[in-house]
Formats: sequence, structure tokens, C-alpha cells
Amino acid sequence: MIEQLLEYDTELFLYLNGLGSDSWDALWLSITNKFIFGSVLGVLLLYLFYKKFGLKAMVILILVMALMITFTDQITNVFKRGFARPRPCGADEIADKVRFIAVRCGKYGFFSGHSSNSMAVAIFGGLLLKPFFKKLIYLLILVSLIVAYSRIYLGVHYPLDIVCGLTFGMISGFLFYKFANYLLKRFVTT
Repeated sequence: MIEQLLEYDTELFLYLNGLGSDSWDALWLSITNKFIFGSVLGVLLLYLFYKKFGLKAMVILILVMALMITFTDQITNVFKRGFARPRPCGADEIADKVRFIAVRCGKYGFFSGHSSNSMAVAIFGGLLLKPFFKKLIYLLILVSLIVAYSRIYLGVHYPLDIVCGLTFGMISGFLFYKFANYLLKRFVTT
């Protein structure tokens, strides 16, 4: 059963990865870059936090978000080492079929840190700002899905790595949203 699932996962990866073209590579490399794409999204969220909640609340939200990203990233690493599933760019049996354009491959890929972190930020920020911007969460989730797909495009993650990363990110984002609400109610008077 597991072997069949992994086989389907590889087939879907090869199909999606094969859709790429040289003319789009630079765009997808930019999307997957944590510092370029993450900075733009992070600055936007911090600005909105400040405008809607004030300076004291923004400082609390920055700390909670940093804790959330650290938590999500470290749990991702535990899973990667625990499952030790090679990334598609490092799998010898499909090496000749993979469009690998990322800067580096990495050793293990289950599950995707980019997917879990971007979705955690999307859920966290989207739920906090939902009273002010009802549809912002959908835009943030769309951005997270684009970041997640970039990992397949670049050849460094299978679709199952992405789906599991997104799922863990949703859970993490929701839990830290609850934690942030608790802290805001306790320490910030409105």
C-alpha cells in the first residue's frame, strides 16, 4: 500500500516537474527564495499588525511568529531525519527525468519546510487579520500554495512532501494563532 502511494507520488512529481520551462525558471527560483518572497510577505504582515493592533501588540505578534516559524522549521527537520526519504533531486532511480534547477538539493525531503512555514504564516496572519480583512486569508493561502508548488517545480520535493508540509503548517498556524490571541488578551489592553 505504502509502496503504491509512493509510486503514484513519484509519477505525479515527474509530471508536474516536467511542466517547467527555462523561461519560467528565474521566476520560480525567486518565489522559493525565503529572503526575497518571505521578506515582502513578512513586511506586509508586520505593517498590517501595527496598523490594526498597535506597537505593543505587534511586538508580541513578532515574537509569537518567530517562535512559530522556529517550531515549524524544527519539527520539519525532525520528520526529515526520522523518515529519511531522499529528495527527488537525490533519487538515483529518477535522476535522468528530474528538472533540477534549485541552488542545492539537500538530503531528505519529507516533509517540506517551505510548505509548512509558508502555510503556518498564512493561517496565523490570515486569522489574526480576518476581522479587518475578511478575504486576506485566501490570498495568503494562495501565496503559500504557490510557494509550495515552487518546490516541485525546482525538483526538490515530491507532492506528498508538499501536502504533508501544508497540513502541518495549517495546524501550527492555527495553534500559534490561539496562543497569540491569549497573549493579546492578557497583555494588551484595547
